[in-house]
Amino acid sequence: MTTDTTSISTIRCRPALTRTPTITSRSATSTSTARTSITITDTSHQSPTDDGADDDTDDGQGLVAPLLPLLRGRRIVALTGAGCSTESGIPDYRSNGRSGPRNPIQHDAFLRRDDVRRRYWARATLGWARFRTAAPNPAHHALAALEEAGLLAGVITQNVDRLHHRAGSRRVVELHGALSEVKCLRCGRAEERDGLQRRLLQANPGWLQIGADALPDGDSDLPAELVAGFRLVECGRCGGELKPDVVFFGGNVPEPTLAAAWELFAAGEVLLVVGSSLTVYSGFRFVRRARELELPIAVINIGPTRADDLVQAKVSAPASRVLPRLARQLLSL
Repeated sequence: MTTDTTSISTIRCRPALTRTPTITSRSATSTSTARTSITITDTSHQSPTDDGADDDTDDGQGLVAPLLPLLRGRRIVALTGAGCSTESGIPDYRSNGRSGPRNPIQHDAFLRRDDVRRRYWARATLGWARFRTAAPNPAHHALAALEEAGLLAGVITQNVDRLHHRAGSRRVVELHGALSEVKCLRCGRAEERDGLQRRLLQANPGWLQIGADALPDGDSDLPAELVAGFRLVECGRCGGELKPDVVFFGGNVPEPTLAAAWELFAAGEVLLVVGSSLTVYSGFRFVRRARELELPIAVINIGPTRADDLVQAKVSAPASRVLPRLARQLLSL
């Protein structure tokens, strides 16, 4: 057995206006594989939705420099999480001081309890009005451009917002489903979420006038006394209970979906994680498998992830700032 050796060096790039990325490189030798891990933390105050179209400074290029050696010449598979969509106005679970989901809907409880279904639909009826208007941001468009150029095999996403599709991505596996679709728990009949929204609002007139803070995944913060007065609607065919076609906490990714995700994973030569802390195993499993296969792993995510000790390069900056620069560099080859 060889002894692990680790060296750490920190380099601060030459500042340009408000851009001051910090680069930390870590090289490690172990019994399994030798790797060099480089982390860049972007401390600029630039608008997160800026696509960097006119940023050709050394620091703009330096922000993506650790990613290029891993991604150039290799077919990429992207694994995306909530951080890919935050700049589209959809909150995530762990930014701005949040430590994770607060009292989330549990899969089994939704199936068994009328009060849990009422709580979900009362809050989601408010949240959907905002959620459905979210538009793809530069991160989504950059991934679609890489796929169009043949550099990206596709996207495995933990998100339920369908923004990858709207940006033009063609091969997308939605691990947790999509909020835009609803299914009956009895007969399996599918219904578009927009159609259900109209029926929910007809049953609960004035509901959208209630003020509530937006939460992740189309949820809203709503007092229990208001939830109690919400009227549920039923399946138009059999009168059964309705459920969004998503995987709630405690639920399992459907086998056909997981099979499609592994098929897409196998088409890649490098794994690029975008906007995920990888706390949930449904996404982390792909990083573990990439590590077992000794495939390169790169991460774009603000803050720590569950896989920080497994990856070769990490950029801690908004995905909508990094991905357009990365795509421009890769597409210029």
